[in-house]
Amino acid sequence: MSRYNHKHKLSKKEYFYRILFSVIAITILVVLMPYGSNSSYQYKIGEPWDNEALIAEEDFSILKSDEEKAREQDSLKQFYETYFLLNVDAMKQQLDSLEKDFNASPIRGMSFYRMYLSHFKLKIQHIYATGILSREITDSLSKQESKPEKVVIYYQKESRPRNYSNLYTEKTAYEYLVRETGRDSILYDHSRMHGIDLRRYVKPNLTYDKQKSEDQHRDVDKRYVESKGIVLKGQKIVDKGQIVDKEVISVLNSWEKLQKEQTLSTKEKLSLFGWRTVYITILVLLLLIYFQQFRSDYMDSLRTMLLVMTHALVFPIITYLLVASEWTDVYIVPYIVLPIMLRISLDSRTAFVTHIITVLVCAIVVTHPFTFVVTQTVAGLVAIYSLRELTQRYELFRTAVLVTLMAMLTYLCLEFIKGGPGNYQLSTEHFEFTPYLHLMMAGVLSMLAYLLLIPIERIFGFTSIVTLVELQNINNPLLRRLSEEANGTFNHSMQVANLAAEIANKIGAKAQLVRTGALYHDIGKLKDPAYFTENQSGKNPHDGLSYEHSAQIIIQHVENGLRLADKYKLPAVVKDFIATHHGKSLTKYFYIKAKEAAPRGSVVGTTPFTYPGPKPQTLEQAILMMADSVEAASRSLSEYTEESISALVEKIVGSQVADGSFDECAITLREISEAKEVLSARLRSVYHTRIKYPEG
Repeated sequence: MSRYNHKHKLSKKEYFYRILFSVIAITILVVLMPYGSNSSYQYKIGEPWDNEALIAEEDFSILKSDEEKAREQDSLKQFYETYFLLNVDAMKQQLDSLEKDFNASPIRGMSFYRMYLSHFKLKIQHIYATGILSREITDSLSKQESKPEKVVIYYQKESRPRNYSNLYTEKTAYEYLVRETGRDSILYDHSRMHGIDLRRYVKPNLTYDKQKSEDQHRDVDKRYVESKGIVLKGQKIVDKGQIVDKEVISVLNSWEKLQKEQTLSTKEKLSLFGWRTVYITILVLLLLIYFQQFRSDYMDSLRTMLLVMTHALVFPIITYLLVASEWTDVYIVPYIVLPIMLRISLDSRTAFVTHIITVLVCAIVVTHPFTFVVTQTVAGLVAIYSLRELTQRYELFRTAVLVTLMAMLTYLCLEFIKGGPGNYQLSTEHFEFTPYLHLMMAGVLSMLAYLLLIPIERIFGFTSIVTLVELQNINNPLLRRLSEEANGTFNHSMQVANLAAEIANKIGAKAQLVRTGALYHDIGKLKDPAYFTENQSGKNPHDGLSYEHSAQIIIQHVENGLRLADKYKLPAVVKDFIATHHGKSLTKYFYIKAKEAAPRGSVVGTTPFTYPGPKPQTLEQAILMMADSVEAASRSLSEYTEESISALVEKIVGSQVADGSFDECAITLREISEAKEVLSARLRSVYHTRIKYPEG
């Protein structure tokens, strides 16, 4: 039986909450699962059709590809016409204004007066007959996807077609008026016009008719036909062994779209809903059974169950939404964030089981489920294997790179293998790079897991390795204060942390967790550091105090430590080390002294000399208790020899086992024996013991 699979009896209320969350999860997944049918066929252009012949069960149209649609729709734009309403009075107004200005100018008495007036009237008639656009209209039309090629200028029932490029703007109309070419440049000298400004006679005379233009565009668009053929009921869509070319792909895409758009009857929907519910329920039950069989300690924790359920829900929901919207391919989703987060917060096996079940929940809606499941399974395994502890940011980057490469390689292998004999070469023409690009993007997105750690820790109340490593920094305010105000306790905590971490590595416990707990386990001694021997240098403040009072001061450091932990907002897992590192043991020194000082025949009670507990509840807490007691006792040895150190370790740890200090945690006798070996070896190296040579 696993050390984590202790049988804790849940109350009815606790069972109800777990069942409720499971039902909610199943309901969410079933309701959000898209109803469109997904093709279970795998095919690729240039490859033979490996399945049985596909026969049409009803008539359907063969739809054009996106490229064909774009090409034909672009060709229709040449028939678009843009309508402008002509202001026929504008030209007459400007001609009258020009003649009036000429008559009022000194040019009126010149011999060339009539010739100049006639010349500019003809020019004005030309630009107004062609049409002048305002600046606002040209700016508005330039923002459209494409500028109009043909325009229609109309007035009442009359209309004239024009090329848009031939119309004048206010700027080009003025340039036409002042520009003289050929013989006219000699005959018409603008400097002789005595200040007549031709700009005054250029006014827009065309108004853009947006409604009429859009109506005409819609009429043209109606000529477009989406289909390019029809497949009749009973007709063969593709035959077994037939090479899948572009035409077959077009027919298959049209058939798949028809399958997705088919409206199910109420009876069919209920049946589909029922079978989906059964499928999701089976997978959720498998996850719950895993916890019940192998990690019942997680089942005991409501926060842990919520953490797993939430992670297992997020990715199927994202997948269902992507498939329903057809926005992009599912391979862009960084599914490996789930095993990474659960590996960091819980353990490898739980991360793998949850990842596999989540992938199976997602696979039901993807087009090629086998390829999807294999690729994501390999990616998840690589993520779990390559990321044992997230103590440095580069480790996540390394994992993301490894996962991306292995996922791409797995996908490529499946592309080669599924073609069968004779199809082990993929041509560049038919090779699709999109899935590989999406897998690369998913790898980049997976690195966001580092940013998700803090909010997930806050929401679900777990402590990641990243946080534990940060707490081990000796520049942390609480550790710095411990080193300054209680240097002896600080050095003791550092030694205990090293001993405990080495034991944890030896017996497969969480080294970073026990190291962090060891650094903070004695912070309660900050209140009265001088009462603890490692901080004393001179007079002992216990002199003159009763043994009961002294014992209470020593015992009080546990409660004081918990208060400081709350003040400095230490995680709950660290506070558990403070509370349990002495368990319910006795302050034996003061208890024995009290018994010696008591009158003959009197009984000294153990209650004033007993720590409040609780006893260690986890393997890591048991390791800390052993390392703490042995390290403290080792300072009192008169001589450091291999025999004396081994005897001390055996005495201290054996006494703890005999007192039942480890009765409430999952530690085996073999692990205790290995811990004693590590403690003895480590202390011998610390105190540089030498073997005892025979005399003479």
